[in-house]
Amino acid sequence: MANKFVDLVYWRNMRRTGVVFTGLVIGLASVFQLSAITVLSHVCLGVMSVTFFLRLYYKLLEMLRWNAGVHPFQSYLDNDSSLTEKETVMLVEELVLLIAFAITEIKRLLFIESIIDSVKFVVLLYLLTYVGVLTSGLTLLRIRRMVRGVKAFVKRIKNMFLGLIKSVRPSSAPEPAAKPAPVAAPAPPAAAPAPKQKAKSK
Repeated sequence: MANKFVDLVYWRNMRRTGVVFTGLVIGLASVFQLSAITVLSHVCLGVMSVTFFLRLYYKLLEMLRWNAGVHPFQSYLDNDSSLTEKETVMLVEELVLLIAFAITEIKRLLFIESIIDSVKFVVLLYLLTYVGVLTSGLTLLRIRRMVRGVKAFVKRIKNMFLGLIKSVRPSSAPEPAAKPAPVAAPAPPAAAPAPKQKAKSK
């Protein structure tokens, strides 16, 4: 397994490495734009959109007696995917060997056993910094959108409950209006003082 990984890294099989890295780039670009669950769901839907129609086509041929009832994917169904105990042990051993090989390679690159390989590793790390920044930014943007959506949903539910409560609650009787205070009648104007009579002259 470690040898296959080295063959992919050093492009010893151009076609296989091209297919693998193209798939990785497309997968990373898809994950940057969408969630992993969405990407996996769309991949499965794309595969089933082909297999489903092929299965219906072969079933139609079988009903018309133009086919002997051969399942188009029988070879895949007959393939045994279960692991025996021996195969499980071998798989774990290969995984441990791959991890040990990766640690050895990283140590060799970090402490510059080969200058050319270390320079390639530096370029790869530099490119990964841009990938990390892009991923972080898109992740934060996605989280903000989710928070906004949740807040809008909560606000909508709250407004709906308030509307229901207002429509169900009986309207209270209006309070009687306070009687206006009686207006005091204006005071009559004060009478003018009577003029004093002139004293009679003797």
